[in-house]
Amino acid sequence: MKKMSVENPYKSDLEKILSHRYDQGADYWTTPDKRLSKGSPFSTLDCVLYLLELGMDPTDPLLEECAELIFSTWRTDGRFKLYPQGAIYPCHTINATSALCQLGYVHDARLQQTFQHLFTTQHVDGGWRCRKFSFGHGPETEYSNPFPTLNALNVFRFSDYLNKEPALDKAVDFLLEHWTIREPIGPCHFGIGTLFMQIEYPFQNYNLFIYVYVLSFYNRAKDDKRFLEALATLQSKLVDDKIVVERVVPKLAKLSFCQKGKPSELATLRYNQILKNLL
Repeated sequence: MKKMSVENPYKSDLEKILSHRYDQGADYWTTPDKRLSKGSPFSTLDCVLYLLELGMDPTDPLLEECAELIFSTWRTDGRFKLYPQGAIYPCHTINATSALCQLGYVHDARLQQTFQHLFTTQHVDGGWRCRKFSFGHGPETEYSNPFPTLNALNVFRFSDYLNKEPALDKAVDFLLEHWTIREPIGPCHFGIGTLFMQIEYPFQNYNLFIYVYVLSFYNRAKDDKRFLEALATLQSKLVDDKIVVERVVPKLAKLSFCQKGKPSELATLRYNQILKNLL
């Protein structure tokens, strides 16, 4: 995707994000004990992705230091421990890996080990599933969690496994089936309803925009009627061929690149990437 300059028109957004750098008591948007997901929407992992979205070069010293911080939580089995205590859930590893891939580390030997870990922990339905049952143990919790599965596919699109690995086709199939099921599934109850259908940007939660964006990289999805229905739904919301943000995390509402109810040039770049992927 085309990158924007770190100068105008998003300089004020960059400064706003950087202003939160020490909010949690340590540098790089984290806590002294390296809780890299704490403080959303201004956690370490969040802010790395915002800065990249706004055009900061991955080789910028700040982002290189962030990458080193994220890698410091890597374990030799391929997982990332984003909190000093407690279980390591698949979404922790997937989200850390996603940030590092977008920072340009996809071929790092540590991430190659992480890819193998993800393949070996794939659930029988093709997705990824944690064993945290906040909603009880109903039959719907036997499914994988759709959003972590989508994020995993977002990781693998950077890799040499893209459109070559049958296990990823199975993950695509699982997500396409969720378009049919619609109901909340997985231990974390991800559903496809009113909130899902609202375009959220930047990509933070399970919603129509990121669903179509990630699946557009996978040949398995491109001609599937369920994907095409999702794409058509997204396209029905365009205004003058631009993405209009329908939902944004409240604490990001004042940032110019993702204002609710207004067209977003950067979000439209993401949409244009979808069209390019389908050529």
